[in-house]
Amino acid sequence: MKIACIRFVDNDFSVSEELEGKIWNLAEQIKVETYWSGEKAPFHRHFVAKLLWSKEAFHVRFEANQGEPLIVSTEPNLLSKTIKLWERDVCEIFVAPDKENPRRYFEFEIAPNGEWLDLEIYQNQHERIINWNYNSKMESATKIAESKILMGMKIPWQAFGKKPKPNDVWLGNLFRCVGEGEMRGFLAWSPTKTPKPNFHVPEKFRPFKFET
Repeated sequence: MKIACIRFVDNDFSVSEELEGKIWNLAEQIKVETYWSGEKAPFHRHFVAKLLWSKEAFHVRFEANQGEPLIVSTEPNLLSKTIKLWERDVCEIFVAPDKENPRRYFEFEIAPNGEWLDLEIYQNQHERIINWNYNSKMESATKIAESKILMGMKIPWQAFGKKPKPNDVWLGNLFRCVGEGEMRGFLAWSPTKTPKPNFHVPEKFRPFKFET
C-alpha cells in the first residue's frame, strides 16, 4: 500500500519565501504519474508532491511538469477562494484527519497562477455535503518556469480542528487536473478507478504518516 511519509521540521517557514528553499530537500518525493483510471499519464503531465509539517502548519508543495498551454484565469483572484477552480489547471490534496471517519475530509486546491480553494466535505453513500464557507486560512505561492510549475500551500492546524502527533496516521490523496476538452487529464496518486473521472472516493485514500 502507498504511504506518504511526512517529515517534521523544527522551524515554521513562509510558503512564499521558501517555495524554492532547501528545506524541501528534507521531504519525501511523492511521484504521481497515473490518471485516475490507473493508466499511465504522459511525462509532461507528471507531478511530484512534497509534504512537511511543523508545530504551526501543514506544508505542501507541488512540482508539476508543464508541456502544454496553461488553462488558468486571465484575471486571477488571489484574495479569496475561487469556486470551480477545478475546471482549470490545478493541483489538489484531500486530507481526512480521522482515519476512522475518512468520509469527512478537507479539499485544498492551488492553480499555477496562485488561485486557491479550500472546502470541508462529508461524502456519504448518496450525496456530497460541502461547506462552501469553510475558512482554513491557508496561504499559497506559485512560480511558473519554462517547463515546470511550483505551487505551495501552508495550512494552519486549526483548519483541521486538530494537530497531529509524531507517528499519527491521517488519510488522503493527491491529484492534478490539466488541459482542456477531450485532452483534459485527471491524475491521481491513488487511482480512484471510477467509470468517469472522480476524485471524491474516500475508500481510495491512503495513509499520511507524520514522522519526526
